[in-house]
Amino acid sequence: MQIVLGVAGGIAAYKACELLRLFTESGHDVRVVPTESALKFVGTATWAALSGHPVATDVWDDVHEVPHVHIGQTADLVVVAPATADLMARAVVGRADDLLTATLLTARCPVVMAPAMHTEMWEHAATQANVETLRSRGVIVLEPAVGRLTGADTGPGRLPEPAEIYAIAELVLERGSVPSDLTGRHVVVSAGGTREPLDPVRFLGNRSSGRQGYALARTAAARGADVTLIAANVSLPDPAGAKVVRVVTAEEMRDAVRNAALVADAVVMAAAVADFRPASRAIEKIKKTAAEPEPVALVRNPDILAEISRDRGRAGQVIVGFAAETHNALDNGRAKLAAKGCDLLVVNEVGDGRAFETPDNAATLLDATGTVSVVPLGSKERLANTIWDAVAARLSSGA
Repeated sequence: MQIVLGVAGGIAAYKACELLRLFTESGHDVRVVPTESALKFVGTATWAALSGHPVATDVWDDVHEVPHVHIGQTADLVVVAPATADLMARAVVGRADDLLTATLLTARCPVVMAPAMHTEMWEHAATQANVETLRSRGVIVLEPAVGRLTGADTGPGRLPEPAEIYAIAELVLERGSVPSDLTGRHVVVSAGGTREPLDPVRFLGNRSSGRQGYALARTAAARGADVTLIAANVSLPDPAGAKVVRVVTAEEMRDAVRNAALVADAVVMAAAVADFRPASRAIEKIKKTAAEPEPVALVRNPDILAEISRDRGRAGQVIVGFAAETHNALDNGRAKLAAKGCDLLVVNEVGDGRAFETPDNAATLLDATGTVSVVPLGSKERLANTIWDAVAARLSSGA
C-alpha cells in the first residue's frame, strides 16, 4: 500500500520514526512529508534513510513531478503524526502553503491525524472546533494520550504510542475505508477482568487480558466515535483515540460504567466482571498455618449489565453484553440475553485456549430481535467491527 506519513513540527516528531519503521517492515511503501518546522526535530537524512524516498517540504521541489498533486492522488492512506494545533488549523481552512497541506487537499483516500500538543493547546476552543470540523469531513482525528509532556507537565496532549497509531492505520487499510458511522457518537467500552481482594496480596480474578475490549475501543475510535474505555487490570498500551478510566473491582467498574453511560449512545460490556467477591477482606495477609484454612464466604457482585439495560442513560441507547460460556453456549446466551435486557449479546466459547489471552476470537452475536450472526475465528479487531456494524445499524434506525 502507498502511505503518506505527514510529520508536523512538534517534539513528538521523533516518535514518527518508530511509526515509519512499523509501516515499512509490514511491506508498505511510505513517503514521508514533513513540515519545515518538523525538520528542526528530525532531519531529512533520517526520513530518507528510513523510507527509501527523497524528502521535501516545499511545493517547489521537483516541480516537474508535480508532487503537491501526485503524492496525494496516489496515496492509499495519509497519516499525520504528530498533528499539531497549527497543522490542523491550516488543514481546516484549506491552506496549501507547504507540501503537506497541499497533499491533504489532493488526497481522496482516508486520512488519520494523531494530535500531539500541550494540554492547554489541545483543550482550547479553537483547537476543539478545528477537530470537530475535520471529523465532520471524514478525517479520523484520534484523541491524544494522557501522560508526560515536555518538561514536568502531565495531561492530555501526548502522542499515542506508535504501535497504536499503526494498529488504527492497519484497520483503515484492511477495510479499504472505515465508515464514519460513529462520528458524533459517544460510546463506552469496558475491558479486562475485575479483581476482588481477599487480603492485601491475594484476590479472586479471571484470565481476561482486555484485548477484545481494547480492540472495540480502537475500532470505535477509527469509526469516528468519542470513546470512553473503562479498563480493569489491563497492562496493554492505551488504545489511540480512547479516554481511559482505570478500575480494579466490580464495584469500581459499576460506578465508572454507570457514570459514563449517562451520556453514552452505546455501551459495550466486554469486561469479565466477577460475579462474586469475598464477604470480608482481611486487613493483613492470611498466614498459612498447620490448620486447614477457613472456607471463603462469597457474596454477589452487582449485575452491571442488567442495571444499565434497565436504567438507560438516554433514549435509543444501545447496550451490548458479553457471555463467556464453557458449554451449551447458545442456549445459555439466549437465556442471558433475555435475563439481562440488553440489545445485543456476544457469546464466546472459552477455555482450552479460546477467547481469553489470545489475539483471535470467534463468537455468535445474538440480537434481541431474534437475529443470530455467527462470526468465524479471526482477529479481535474483526469481531469488534462486526459488533460496531450491528450497533451502528441500531443507532441509525432508532431501534
